Amino acid sequence: MTDYRPRKSHGCEFSRRVRYDRTASEPPSIAVATALAQYRDEDVTEASTRLYDYVDPEALDSLFEATNMGRERTVEQVTFHVGDAVVTVHPDEVIVASN
Repeated sequence: MTDYRPRKSHGCEFSRRVRYDRTASEPPSIAVATALAQYRDEDVTEASTRLYDYVDPEALDSLFEATNMGRERTVEQVTFHVGDAVVTVHPDEVIVASN
């Protein structure tokens, strides 16, 4: 996980950004919940954001699973908004950034 904190430089403010590396065995929905909790400085088990209020976790997971025929899907990324954050899910990582 790479955590980028807000900084100010030459009058510009950089937005907060969290990058979470997902293992192959970790469902994307769990990785998103973990990344969002880290983005909000919360414990994932006590997070204030309920993922299913924004996206169907099972549908998200299925986008990155092999097909019924055993073929790998070609999804490169899925992006959606969760409150003030933009969540981008890649096959191997999740990025949460300020909107």
